[in-house]
Amino acid sequence: MSIDQQPEPVATSGASNSKKVEVRDIFFYIPNLIGYFRIITAVLSFISMRNHPIITLVLYGISGFLDAFDGYAARKFNQGTRFGAVLDMVTDRCATSSLIVYLATIYPSYTLLWQLLVSLDLASHYMHMYAMQSSGSTSHKNVDQSQSYILSLYYTNRTVLFVVCLVNELFYVAIYLHYYNYFWFGTLLAWLSAPIWLFKQFANVIQLNGASVILARMDAEDKSK
Repeated sequence: MSIDQQPEPVATSGASNSKKVEVRDIFFYIPNLIGYFRIITAVLSFISMRNHPIITLVLYGISGFLDAFDGYAARKFNQGTRFGAVLDMVTDRCATSSLIVYLATIYPSYTLLWQLLVSLDLASHYMHMYAMQSSGSTSHKNVDQSQSYILSLYYTNRTVLFVVCLVNELFYVAIYLHYYNYFWFGTLLAWLSAPIWLFKQFANVIQLNGASVILARMDAEDKSK
């Protein structure tokens, strides 16, 4: 998932009642602590993935579910940071990619598909974040409707973002459970989540294309000067 934290200005010692924030303080902000716990549960799910599907489901589910709370904590406690936003996105991408990598080992006939999905996911998110940062945006989620209505809806509506990211993960989890003979549950979940999963891949393509256009436009402007 990707309910990302919004970076906020870090307090400085300018005012009499303000406290200088040290680098180590950022690492112990509440949303970042949640992020570390997400990483721990995700890694534990990788360890149990081969032999303990139910444990994997619980641990992977906890890691994904907590994605809804780090952003909330960042806003509530005014602890949004650049580090936290990147930590959140990297955790999302690594968790999803790791699950897909395992699917490639149990469904080797579809290895090419898994490779393309991982590549699309990583490339679209990296290029989008880099493009938004290069264009001066304070957050990769600040997508205007003029850029893309679909991406604007996806990133600016927290409900849409949460549902799409959640169901996208559920699709991969369903494919995983199907292999371990959770036939009806896995198959039913896969069919129910497939339409939104397809939408997520379509959004990734739009995101990749949009980021490419932004970067190419900036290059053209620079070369024209």
